[in-house]
Amino acid sequence: MSNQHSQAFSLEFFPPRDAAAQQRLVEGAKQMLVIQPHYVSVTFGAGGSTREGTLDTVRTMRDLGCDAAPHLSCIGASHDDLRALLQRYRQEGVKRIVALRGDMPSGMGADAAGALRHANDLVEFIRKETGDWFHIEVAAYPEMHPQAASPEQDLMHFVRKVRAGADSAITQYFFNADAYFDFVDRVQAKGIDIPIVPGIMPITNYTQLMRFSDMCGAEVPRWIRLRLAEMGDDKESIRAFGADVVTDLCETLLDNGVPGLHFYTLNNAEATLAIWRGLQG
Repeated sequence: MSNQHSQAFSLEFFPPRDAAAQQRLVEGAKQMLVIQPHYVSVTFGAGGSTREGTLDTVRTMRDLGCDAAPHLSCIGASHDDLRALLQRYRQEGVKRIVALRGDMPSGMGADAAGALRHANDLVEFIRKETGDWFHIEVAAYPEMHPQAASPEQDLMHFVRKVRAGADSAITQYFFNADAYFDFVDRVQAKGIDIPIVPGIMPITNYTQLMRFSDMCGAEVPRWIRLRLAEMGDDKESIRAFGADVVTDLCETLLDNGVPGLHFYTLNNAEATLAIWRGLQG
């Protein structure tokens, strides 16, 4: 039914750690080209550990014919670091960036946080340095950022990022569509109308999902948790159940006019493609 949906899909990858992972990434990305992604984003390791990896993966994706958007994080970076990176991305012809605060590397004191403390400072800096060259994506947290003091404070953080010059946003993943629609309503009530694209997390592994979700403040509904826990190590059942649950979520979102879907692929083609195929049914 969803062939009627005209919304754009995008994909997220992370830089591979070694040659074997690089090969798996390229093979997986080639399989996912069937989705015709509007663009792909490439994550960034904490503390600059994979800065080169990010650029290499951006190049890999562009060689496959994808518009690629590197993640840029300001934690631990100086103005000069960021300026040099922006310059490199411009020279490479990159036109889109995902601007994030980033995570504090463990054991770093506040004084090591870098020149810019918040994502809105980074967005402002990118605009000041490069004008309108980049389409800037920022993060949104429908269920509240784990470090925010309150939903209202978190909402105001988001509004500041948009006012600093963000073009569109990608949400943290969620499994409750109402949380997303409530967030969008609250954003629009503040006079903000940029596209807010739902981030979608395929379910393939119970332990990993719970660990991610605890870290990033995404709620896994009790009924999903209990069903997954019951399946234990039965990977096939988890994959099939996960694909059904997430496909249903995507259907609900698309039917209600979201601007697109952004899949956190975790470099795993099969899980994302299972959802995509479900949406074609």
